[in-house]
Amino acid sequence: MVKYIIKRILYAILILFFVSLLIYILVRLLPADYIDNKFAPQLAQGSMTQADIDAIKEKYGLLDNSFWGIISGYFTWLGNLFRLDLGMSFKFERPVAEVIGDYMWISFGIALVAMVLQFLIAIPLGILSATHQYSPLDYGVTVFTMIGISLPSFFLATLLIKVFVYELGWIPSIGMVDPGASYTGLAYIGDVLLHCILPVATLVIINVGSLMRYSRTNTLEVLNADYVRTARAKGLSEHTVIYKHVFRNTMIPIVTMLAGTLPNLFGGAMITEQVFGLEGIGAKAYQALKEGDIPFIMAYNMFLAILTVIGTLLSDLAYAVVDPRVKLTK
Repeated sequence: MVKYIIKRILYAILILFFVSLLIYILVRLLPADYIDNKFAPQLAQGSMTQADIDAIKEKYGLLDNSFWGIISGYFTWLGNLFRLDLGMSFKFERPVAEVIGDYMWISFGIALVAMVLQFLIAIPLGILSATHQYSPLDYGVTVFTMIGISLPSFFLATLLIKVFVYELGWIPSIGMVDPGASYTGLAYIGDVLLHCILPVATLVIINVGSLMRYSRTNTLEVLNADYVRTARAKGLSEHTVIYKHVFRNTMIPIVTMLAGTLPNLFGGAMITEQVFGLEGIGAKAYQALKEGDIPFIMAYNMFLAILTVIGTLLSDLAYAVVDPRVKLTK
């Protein structure tokens, strides 16, 4: 097990190196340039010259956009990363590490609640759908699944805002709190939780469908296994067969899906956070991407890449725990 973990960590370091190089090259080739956009009015007014702007780019290592200039800039960025220096965000004018640390917890809270609800809804419904195959329940679950999969997040979010904010008035406004109120203490917490209902509902609806279908398909495969027929032949109750034998083995493939949970939890939902006016890390990343904030974009993408690698390793280890047939020796 230890040898396997060490080997996977070494592979992860190599993967992260090439991922970071590719991300840096793509970011440097973005059409949006924060420095040019910020100082365009001064350049037009004549208060700054192109030489002044080039001097600023030179300071940040962004002037030379040739291949070797980009490679040189990458290794400068990599050297700073080894010193745990993620740089200053152009857009937010703060250290990138501070911005990520401040805003990722809002995204984490919303994503964590949404993920728990997804599993609590999708797995039981998937099992019920499989055990009642081709019944009205199965067709109803299938229709609900297809609706969730087909709806774009921005459309569903806008629809929920129109109905629950503007039509029914159950939620006073979008954002994290009601701007017209001055709550403190428990009242403030309650207001924040109230405003998080619609973002959580959006994430659950658009993501629960695929998990539900996955759970249904796995359950159907397990139900056709020989040991399930043997358990039934021994006279075990259907409840015991489903929830003692089928359920446990159905969960084994679902463990592999945990690899994507870490970046989803901490990375935020860009579009959903933008629509609902949430100050999460996803919304901040979207703003930085629009304006070509290279230090923030690089740090954010590497943050997600590291979480993905860690999630994949944890998923492999968890798979070996739930399925004793898997041996992590290679």
